[in-house]
Amino acid sequence: MTRRVAVIGGGLAGITAALQCADAGCQVTVFESRPQLGGLTHSFARGDLNVDNGQHVFLRCCTSYLALLRRLGVADRVELQPRLAIPVCSPGADAPVWLRRTALPAPLHLAASLLQYRPLSTMERVRFALAAVALKRVDPTLAATDEQNFGTWLRRHGQSNHAISALWELVGIATLNSRADQASLSLAATVFQEGLLTDASAADIGWSLVPLRELHGDPALACLDAAGAQVRTSAAVRGIQPVPEGWQITTDGAPTIADQVILAVPPAAAEQLLPTDSVTATPGWSQRLGSVPIINVHVVLDRPVLSEPFIAGVDTPVQWVFDRTAQSRLRHGQYLAVSLSAADDLVNTPTADLRAQFLPELTALLPKMRDAQVRDFFVTRERHATFRPAPGSAALRPSAVTGARGLFLAGAWTATGWPATMEGAARSGAAAATALLETSPTDVVAEVA
Repeated sequence: MTRRVAVIGGGLAGITAALQCADAGCQVTVFESRPQLGGLTHSFARGDLNVDNGQHVFLRCCTSYLALLRRLGVADRVELQPRLAIPVCSPGADAPVWLRRTALPAPLHLAASLLQYRPLSTMERVRFALAAVALKRVDPTLAATDEQNFGTWLRRHGQSNHAISALWELVGIATLNSRADQASLSLAATVFQEGLLTDASAADIGWSLVPLRELHGDPALACLDAAGAQVRTSAAVRGIQPVPEGWQITTDGAPTIADQVILAVPPAAAEQLLPTDSVTATPGWSQRLGSVPIINVHVVLDRPVLSEPFIAGVDTPVQWVFDRTAQSRLRHGQYLAVSLSAADDLVNTPTADLRAQFLPELTALLPKMRDAQVRDFFVTRERHATFRPAPGSAALRPSAVTGARGLFLAGAWTATGWPATMEGAARSGAAAATALLETSPTDVVAEVA
């Protein structure tokens, strides 16, 4: 008998889980509250401009996400650097300083760049190298590691506040969505070990060549349809409950019965839908896990001012700037998107104030902006972009298997060991589908301790 699987949530975690279950022969139904699939990686139209809600990049070490792109048939719609190369700009500098890797094995692959990294003093560069060696020895799987503060650990290993902001947070803010002083050492160690300290090619950066809806949402809909899955968009799930036949999923329409369910929704929605005592954390866990916003400042100019696909900023509130001209299908001028992670202090700032702050900061990094005209300026805000990766957050991230028979969890916020990234989402979806397929709908799950 073909098992009936309901996947609630059509973000990257839900898409990954649904495709894996459909490929295994399950009868899959996907429920998504939004009009399209893709979750937090989506696009919208602003006049003739195709706008991504956020600037999402990935690394070569993101193997689960890359596998998802291959399954969606869109691997040719992304660019992946042959070798890591990051132009780092500072206000008033004549030229960027480059962080590039060589063909040497990690961590020696970055040695040449670090020796010439002008934002740090010679002593800070030496101390950075010593701290990196120490970080490679940290065990991120230990609860004691997760309970430690990354910023405190860095200072204990000789890192100045300037070194933290000018190099460690250059990578850390974008991947963790957190400043070092608010981040779990465990998650930070995972990011740096996986990305920079183990495999020389791991941190090569990739990005989409098309609007995100054409990379994720629309191809996922086509692939799920081809795999025999049913996709219900604009279908908010109001409740799930066990019934003799399996699980009943309640929406605004007629209820649906499934043998097994994968819940791939944000933490607050998951806690609301989960049966009592199906996870080990005490009630209120999703609120304690919390969330962190990301905002994006979008600037459309009448002429090109940036010659690279992206730059990173140091000694400036500008974190990362991306050239989105081709992806947006802009015909004339240039479209820049400034990605601002860990944006608690900016998320409620009025657009006019952000314009007054960031246009001069951009001009200080990109002198050609002095002669350019701003055709459009707008801001997108993801108020709950990721879970808060604070010390102790691992205890609030449930695993894929719940204490309720036939019910599984997916989402970048679950216990993947990774921060909330596209890779974390894809890993969680694969873990949930694997756990589901390894059981029978009638298997009894051990009681929650």
